Amino acid sequence: MRDGEILYSALVVSPPGKMREALLALLPECGCGSVRSADDVSSARRILSEFDYDFVFVNSPLPDENGVRFASEVTEAGGAAVLLLVRAEVLGEIDERVYRRGVFTLAKPTSKQTLSEAVRWMRAARERLRKSEKKSLTLEEKMAEIRLVNRAKWILIASRAMDEAEAHRWIEKQAMDRCLTKREVAEEIIKNGGQE
Repeated sequence: MRDGEILYSALVVSPPGKMREALLALLPECGCGSVRSADDVSSARRILSEFDYDFVFVNSPLPDENGVRFASEVTEAGGAAVLLLVRAEVLGEIDERVYRRGVFTLAKPTSKQTLSEAVRWMRAARERLRKSEKKSLTLEEKMAEIRLVNRAKWILIASRAMDEAEAHRWIEKQAMDRCLTKREVAEEIIKNGGQE
């Protein structure tokens, strides 16, 4: 592994056979440090309930279902990039059903080179999802801070007879004077009920 290289985790959902063996052999070469396999959708669901994977490969059909609905559910549930491998004669029909949900499709049989290219596309998709997740967390954190500061302002309004603008300025000044974040000041206000 090169410095700065990201190691991905992958789940291969496939009955035993050549495609499964090819994926299990290829994925470590493509930057997957953790690779696990499941024979069917039921097993895959149990595994996914315990651990999140960067990539999920679904080799359709599977013993307990064709895998199309499962692939769609995985993409809708979280941050995994999903590749659905289907017979060439049904590729167009299946792709039309799943592409809007973000599922990649690939016709089989396929070559090692094509699978490698698909993994590269999935890495790009996974990194884009990772950035979206970070932005979402940042937004959630900012919203939580705003709620805390607002709660602290209302405590100051009630306990110190300030108006909202004065309470806001007071929190900002305390944060600057004491080298704290507004969140830390708000937490102290809430903890102490507005009393110093």
